[in-house]
This record gives sequence, C-alpha cells and structure tokens, in this order.
Amino acid sequence: MTAYRIALKSLARRYVELHDEIADLDTMIKAIVDELAPDLVARTAVGYESAAQLLITAGDNPDRLGSEASFAALCGVNPIPASSGKTQRHRLNRGGDRAANSALHIIAIGRLRLDVKTQEYVARRLTEGHSKLEAIRCLKRYIARELFYLLRHRQREIGQSRIAA
Repeated sequence: MTAYRIALKSLARRYVELHDEIADLDTMIKAIVDELAPDLVARTAVGYESAAQLLITAGDNPDRLGSEASFAALCGVNPIPASSGKTQRHRLNRGGDRAANSALHIIAIGRLRLDVKTQEYVARRLTEGHSKLEAIRCLKRYIARELFYLLRHRQREIGQSRIAA
C-alpha cells in the first residue's frame, strides 16, 4: 500500500510540474505571436498554437516562399492530380510539413463550426459532387492562401525593421 501512495504522489508532483511548464510555454508563445503576427490570430478560428506553427513553417526568410502555391506545398495542402479516365479529381498531398498541415486542419474544422461563409463554401463543394474530405482539402488550400499573404506581409515588415536596426 505504501508503494502505491509513493508512486501516486510522485505522479501528482510530476503532473503539477508539467502543467506549470505548459502554462509558462503557452504564455511565451502568446507573447511571441502577439508581437510577430497579431493580425494572424485575429482571423476566425486561428489560435495561438496554430499561428505559432505557421510562423515556424514559414520561417524568417520572406524570399523563401515565392508564392502562395509554394506555401501550400510546404504545408502539404496543394492538390495532387489523381484523375482516371473521364474522372477529374485531386487527392490529398501526403508530403509537406505535417505540423503545419495539422494547424490548417484545426483552423478549417474551427471555421466549419463557426463561420457561415465557410459552411456555405463547403455546402457548395458538396453540391458540386465533392466528398466532405475533398471539400475540407479545398478549404485548407483556401485558408493557406489567405494566411500566406498575412505571413508574407508581416515577414517583410520584420525583415525591414531588422535591416534598419
């Protein structure tokens, strides 16, 4: 019985330590994202963790990403043709930064729940004959396009302020 109590106390202490560490890291991430890209978290369903991951994926070199298509490919949300015969379709890209893809997926699901325009967009895709997964893939590509321009604009501002300093 004593061994169980010791083990449980040890686990409880470790839980509290990890919980405090997570809270500290969340505070640091929030401060960094607020400084670097406040307009990013102002968008619907974009949280601090997702914004931080997209900032990490984009990097600090604005010339690295030549276009929104290259950012989409980097995030793994660019369409890959998977047509057969008369059937024209695209499939999910399995490449790219999986963490950025996950962040875009979380944003897409959040917007699907909260944003009326997003719900109308997915409904339109479904009436066009797309499956729900294909509609979400298209939505993730749209979100990547939207967020790329915010990230690129902000990266250029940061780069110019570093040169001036």
